Amino acid sequence: MTMNWALGFLLGVLATLLAGFVFDPHLFRSRRKRSENPMKEAISRRLSRGPVIVAVGGGTGLSTLLRGMKAFTRNITAVVAVTDEGGSSGRLRMEWGVLPPGDVRNCMVALAENDNALKQLLNFRFDRGELAGHSLGNLFLLAISELCGDFRLAVEHMNHLLAIRGRVLPVTTEAITLVGLTRDEEEVRGELDISRYGRELKAIWLEPQDAQPLPDVLRAATGADLIVLGPGSLFTSVLPNLLLPEFASRLRDAPAPKVYISNLMTQPEETEGMSLLEHIEWVTSALGTVPDCVVANNEPIPEDIVAAYRQDGAAPLYLSPRARERLRGLGCRTIEAPLVQTTEDRLVRHDPLKLAALLFRLCRNLERE
Repeated sequence: MTMNWALGFLLGVLATLLAGFVFDPHLFRSRRKRSENPMKEAISRRLSRGPVIVAVGGGTGLSTLLRGMKAFTRNITAVVAVTDEGGSSGRLRMEWGVLPPGDVRNCMVALAENDNALKQLLNFRFDRGELAGHSLGNLFLLAISELCGDFRLAVEHMNHLLAIRGRVLPVTTEAITLVGLTRDEEEVRGELDISRYGRELKAIWLEPQDAQPLPDVLRAATGADLIVLGPGSLFTSVLPNLLLPEFASRLRDAPAPKVYISNLMTQPEETEGMSLLEHIEWVTSALGTVPDCVVANNEPIPEDIVAAYRQDGAAPLYLSPRARERLRGLGCRTIEAPLVQTTEDRLVRHDPLKLAALLFRLCRNLERE
């Protein structure tokens, strides 16, 4: 396989730096352990007794949730979709044949210890030259994959390298493609086209249809105290995981409650004009059962921000009275709370700590019932 000299040089440097960590991960852990102080050890013990959470999704939504959840437990397994085709991940997938690393990297960074200096390095994105658009974290994962010859092992090594609170797993290591059928009977292929035609879809599936989830993903679902779906792009982050039949079956059979976290806004083209109830109907169809609980925001979003989003075709998502009644009739609990956080760029995101605290209380209350 031909590679440009700049990327080849960088990967050579990364390989040299990472070889010791990849083939002797205990070295890094032993150094970390010697540096722990009593306060950190106490926090670590508390987190180790936290609930066992399996969070399913991808993209910005899942990493936002993980940043909050790590303050309550270290028993977290993030199950990440691997259908990304855009940006740095898409380029690496096409040029190197590697699974898209972007969402996996974002989730690992989100779960890393707050004082971990590697976080800033992995989030660094090149802005010029042949590497423009690539993040260093994506190239790290690519380098380790080339060293190990296996993307799953590369992810495991990165989990150790970052000393994350929990672990991150790709839902599968097979090359899968999203395929959809529109109401006009037009077939669309790939995440980018799915995101453009999402609101027009009447069916969605994966090819190959018999792709297998990782065994560790299946075991995590069976042993969970709580299974969280979303937040994240409906058709390109949440549903791709549920479209693996064996994983959806394992989630259905798992004794843990299944919680769907609604997005704060619809997404231009992908879910433009869709109601929250329609989001839940798609999740229910893919999962094979209605979620046990739906969490939605009820906090008003500032009008100037809503107006800016509407110009792009996005709108706030709230539970309507009809949706509450419909879900209640299906045996689905609804929880509404103020969950909005506004960034410096006037973007709307879930507040990580508020969302995590809500889920932690829910998990604790369910244990008492």
